[in-house]
Amino acid sequence: MAEKRLKRQQLKKKLFTKNRLLILNEDSFEEIFSLRLTLMNVFVVATIGAVLIITTTTFIIAFTPLREFIPGYASDQLKRDATELALKSDSLNQAVKKNEAYIASIKKILTGDLELAQFNKDSIYASSVAPVSIEEIKPSEADQQLREEVAKEDKYNLFEKAQAKVSVVLFAPVKGVVTEKFNAKNKHYAIDVALAKNTPIKAVLSGTVIFADWTPSTGNVVILRHNNGFISAYKHAASLTKSQGDVVRTGEVIALAGSTGQESTGVHLHFELWKDGYAIDPEQFISFE
Repeated sequence: MAEKRLKRQQLKKKLFTKNRLLILNEDSFEEIFSLRLTLMNVFVVATIGAVLIITTTTFIIAFTPLREFIPGYASDQLKRDATELALKSDSLNQAVKKNEAYIASIKKILTGDLELAQFNKDSIYASSVAPVSIEEIKPSEADQQLREEVAKEDKYNLFEKAQAKVSVVLFAPVKGVVTEKFNAKNKHYAIDVALAKNTPIKAVLSGTVIFADWTPSTGNVVILRHNNGFISAYKHAASLTKSQGDVVRTGEVIALAGSTGQESTGVHLHFELWKDGYAIDPEQFISFE
């Protein structure tokens, strides 16, 4: 106990012993400045200084624009810009995905790698409706008679959906001899029409050119997108008169007949007609001869 008490007294003496800090002129040893200090005073002043520095730094970081110059802190404008760029990046990502899907569908049309649906000139159905029994859909005698009358009056009625009819008249792209017919089993989703060289090829419907370029297998190709889900493709042309993005009208010349591409066997038109992603036999709706 006496030893501990002695140590405490020695520590207290050191803390409160008065010392003098002198600043002398090195040449003349003249006293310039003197200050009487104790270790306790030095400790108190240092602690207060440290607290003031910490408080000031915290205030600057929290409440002044100077915090932007401190690593790890971002300005409000920078955060807003980052958020805006993130939203734009997400929008561009969605647009890129849509474009990739669109290009993939065009490639399928060019290669013919699509599903086939059975169509006739009375109606085109491309929906996945749950099957019903024959008794539920069997028409009455009066209904059957009405259907026959409507079929006679409107032979170009191509599409029915939700009890609404859309009449479409298809213009013959060319007139010539059909050398190869539509054959789904052989994956020939088109008809070939023999023609004289440079015979004008015309649009079957008004629409927009979504592809107009040369391909190795089918030569010069032009593809049109029409209303009601129709797409028409014209292949092996000698030259094209329209470019991608052009708007064409029914019967307008879009290309000249030729024999381009590795798969061509002579001057002819390879014509395809698609509806909602399904191949259609063009001769069901168009007379080529």
